[in-house]
Amino acid sequence: MLLSLTQWLQALYPEWGFLRVFQYLTLRAVMAAATALLIGLAAGPAVIRRLQSLKIGQPIRGYGMESHLSKSGTPTMGGVLILIAITSSTLLWVDLSNRFVWICLIVTLGFGAIGWFDDWRKVVNKDPEGMPSREKYLWQSLIGLLAALCLVFSISENSNGRVLELFVNWVSSGFDVSLPPKAGLLLPFFKQVSYPLGVLGFVVLTYLVIVGSSNAVNLTDGLDGLAIMPVVMVGSALGVFAYVTGSVIYSKYLFLPHIPGAGELLIFCAAIAGAGLAFLWFNTHPAQVFMGDVGALALGGALGTIAVIVRQEIVLAMMGGVFVAEALSVMLQVMYFKYTRNKYGEGRRLFRMAPLHHHFEKQGWKETQVVVRFWIITMLLCLLGLSTLKLR
Repeated sequence: MLLSLTQWLQALYPEWGFLRVFQYLTLRAVMAAATALLIGLAAGPAVIRRLQSLKIGQPIRGYGMESHLSKSGTPTMGGVLILIAITSSTLLWVDLSNRFVWICLIVTLGFGAIGWFDDWRKVVNKDPEGMPSREKYLWQSLIGLLAALCLVFSISENSNGRVLELFVNWVSSGFDVSLPPKAGLLLPFFKQVSYPLGVLGFVVLTYLVIVGSSNAVNLTDGLDGLAIMPVVMVGSALGVFAYVTGSVIYSKYLFLPHIPGAGELLIFCAAIAGAGLAFLWFNTHPAQVFMGDVGALALGGALGTIAVIVRQEIVLAMMGGVFVAEALSVMLQVMYFKYTRNKYGEGRRLFRMAPLHHHFEKQGWKETQVVVRFWIITMLLCLLGLSTLKLR
């Protein structure tokens, strides 16, 4: 919004050369992070009071950790604060004509809406399980597939008009059209190694990344501050990839595919970082508010969408290793329990409790120890992911 305003003012008053500073992507990214941070810090107390007045308290599962029973009634749905800060800051500083930013915003708010309905059912019905898994997964799948269809053509072409033209060609050709190498699966640590996916392969991969990332972050959100700081770190690292991918010079130098317009995602990533740090102010132990599914599902979906656009799906899994481990621990626990129940007549557990952070709590780790150690692991993984920029 401010970019369009400054461009209009500069056209009217050419002597106002200082307005050109708003053309710089890095400046707008810094301002987006600061704006989201200030919005979150300023609105946080009012949002928390409003949630308390509506009696939107987090119900605790009866089979959960006993040490968490004291958290029952803590305001949840604080992810609304994150979404307000991200959306406001992004729209204020981004180039509004950029299609990638709009796709990310729609996916983020769409998954946030799913999480909102899930949290609302938990609160109103006093049911810790919330929305049935099948219903939640159905809506996630719908948004994920629509986003995948938009992205496969948006990434393959350089202009909005060409995107629509490619889509028409795909339909008229009987759903058979070749995609450029930059739409393939990029392997880290290798120079210009890209496996062609085709439209169907791209859509399937994108769907899995977006929906999988959303659910993985949601599963991680079980301790005070555990999920939000890794989201900030991974989102910031993806912002670096977005800046490089959107630059003709840097992408060529680092052997990355050049995707025109992807650089604007740096502003979106900066807004995520700023909003996340503001939320952490209130979510640090002992938490004054929980983000709930409205925040966790939305942030996970945002990270997955960004990773697809900058063609770093594998690097996302690397940097978000904590999210992957949390999701895998739940899947393995369920599969092992069902297997042993069928074989031995009673279900057995692979972990003391899933997701993984509860396993370590059962082993005697304090909540703050689990959280900070998972932060440290994520920091190291993000540095490893960033190293793929040069180690090729």
